[in-house]
Amino acid sequence: MTFVAQATTIPVYGFKVVKRYPHDTSAFTEGLFYKDGVLYESTGEAGQSRVRKVDLETGKSLQEINVPPAFFGEGIVAWGKHLIQLTWQHQIGFIYDLKTLKRVGTFHYKGQGWALTRNDTHIFMSDGSPTIRVLDPDTLKVVRTITVTADGQPVQNVNELEWVKGQLYANIWLKDIIARIDPKTGHVVGWINLENLFDNAMLPDPTDDVLNGIAYDAKHDRLFVTGKCWPWLYEIKLTAPH
Repeated sequence: MTFVAQATTIPVYGFKVVKRYPHDTSAFTEGLFYKDGVLYESTGEAGQSRVRKVDLETGKSLQEINVPPAFFGEGIVAWGKHLIQLTWQHQIGFIYDLKTLKRVGTFHYKGQGWALTRNDTHIFMSDGSPTIRVLDPDTLKVVRTITVTADGQPVQNVNELEWVKGQLYANIWLKDIIARIDPKTGHVVGWINLENLFDNAMLPDPTDDVLNGIAYDAKHDRLFVTGKCWPWLYEIKLTAPH
């Protein structure tokens, strides 16, 4: 679905592609982050969900583990020695050893699980609503919430999250846009219009195979985006708003 900018004071950023990398077209991307030279990816679909470490240059899986087949894998984040993963509708998350990807625990939450990201002090969780939960990283309990709004209106379908230079970046499910969110107020302070990045109409299931996946390499200031079952992961630079 294309992004149509309405009358708004919120700036809309463009992009330019710096480089593109191969992406596994069987990966129904739900969670993505970059750490220590490696991409970590969580994929969805019950019976097909995986957590994997991926080589950026080749798109090949370096290491992976299957999610139990009853569960639909969702967002992931690293904290300490662990990788934490949500599932969609079962209200249960999995905890893995970050190095081995061995499952070492579970945790519970109310409602749906969509995405995770972090800053230096907290973990942020989306559930498809305008509400982002702020979690204590040690207990994974909610300590506060953020309501995402644009021009005073709640923003629905807040999906995959990434922390970028003090802002929350969020895919909006079924739209070719990323919201730049002020984590203190929840206000959308910028839109990134990605409608011309990739034509998912060429994919077998364009309705579902939408933009979803943001990763940021803070050390080298590289922003990566992809979509569910897309053949490419893109490194992009933002261009001035218009």
